[in-house]
Amino acid sequence: MQAVSPSHNLYSSSIICPSKPRRLNHLTRLAIRCVYRYDSVQFPNGVGSSRADWQSSCAILSSKVSSQDQGSGDKSILPSNSDQLAAAVNGHKTSVDLNLVPIDKNNKPQPPAQKPLTITDLSPAPMHGSQLRVAYQGVPGAYSEAAAGKAYPNCEAIPCDQFEVAFQAVELWIADRAVLPVENSLGGSIHRNYDLLLRHRLHIVGEVQLPVHHCLLALPGVRKEYLTRVISHPQALSQCEHTLTKLGLNVTREAVDDTAGAAEYIAANNLRDTAAIASARAAELYGLQILADGIQDDSSNVTRFVMLAREPIIPRTDRPFKTSIVFAHDKGTSVLFKVLSAFAFRNISLTKIESRPHRNRPIRLVDDANVGTAKHFEYMFYVDFEASMADVRAQNALAEVQEFTSFLRVLGSYPMDMTPWCPSRGDEQSL
Repeated sequence: MQAVSPSHNLYSSSIICPSKPRRLNHLTRLAIRCVYRYDSVQFPNGVGSSRADWQSSCAILSSKVSSQDQGSGDKSILPSNSDQLAAAVNGHKTSVDLNLVPIDKNNKPQPPAQKPLTITDLSPAPMHGSQLRVAYQGVPGAYSEAAAGKAYPNCEAIPCDQFEVAFQAVELWIADRAVLPVENSLGGSIHRNYDLLLRHRLHIVGEVQLPVHHCLLALPGVRKEYLTRVISHPQALSQCEHTLTKLGLNVTREAVDDTAGAAEYIAANNLRDTAAIASARAAELYGLQILADGIQDDSSNVTRFVMLAREPIIPRTDRPFKTSIVFAHDKGTSVLFKVLSAFAFRNISLTKIESRPHRNRPIRLVDDANVGTAKHFEYMFYVDFEASMADVRAQNALAEVQEFTSFLRVLGSYPMDMTPWCPSRGDEQSL
């Protein structure tokens, strides 16, 4: 089984390893790209050979960006190629020659003399000490942060402003894992992450299902009748639509990037006429009061998250496993029945099937001399089924599927989340 993956540019994202959780965003990456010439950076001391060297190098890069943001006058912040920068991280001192490109008086960079960074330069141990670094989309207080904590207790959660940044954080060794939503019991699939699963080469290594408990939040002292606007993620707004109407709120509803981000925005701008739909934890973090608790229209509101890693896990048969695949066929969707039959014949249950447009060839034209040209939409199919890749039935089913498809890729074979869903008040508060 072979899969064709688009090439990834190693230098399209920032190289940041902060000492404390920090939101990764495109502004940070652009700042680093402006200050440093990636094609001339080299770590002759062997970044990745030790945890201290890796963290020191990342800390130097981050500190230089901070210095640039604060302003440094007319003096260049870049050292010459011969300068040795000493850094202390976690009590370890190391000297790392970053070989940054010097800028002359005419503001013209000198020709690069070093080779570009390679993946071997960015290959420290997968775990930084004993604490996993887990990337998620959103800000602290988001449901994705709660899912990361449920999937990896005591992890160091790294907030990212976009889903793709979380993927890239794992690929560039900034994070060890990513926890991202793929579907909600009320809102359906998160299509963006299905597209990113195909674009990137990370592996699904687990899943976690999180009950969603929405609250209506506002600044302390604000009463519901004073509100003129409610902001939140589009899915959160739709999941609370009927309850907001029952509360008698005559408010406009505006969509923002995430639920906790809405709470943060209200607190930061002191908006006394605006409420947010977010978690109880977001209220605690940003100093907001809960005007209404549990405002979701349906109590059976659960979001499924997948855990992503650079390497797959070894499938087993001693516990329930789930396997996720994606496939396509050059001759259209007529092959779908044959693929489903391969699983049905072996009594393998499918838990999900999702179609997404085939971006490389979204339309297939079929010419007919009698009736003209028919235009068929082309799709990629994502399928989850309840079986481990260590199971002979799954191996035989995929062998048969491969005969019918022109493209087949296993996204991951991983343990199913078998924890019972009985949302208690304690669970809700933890969100």
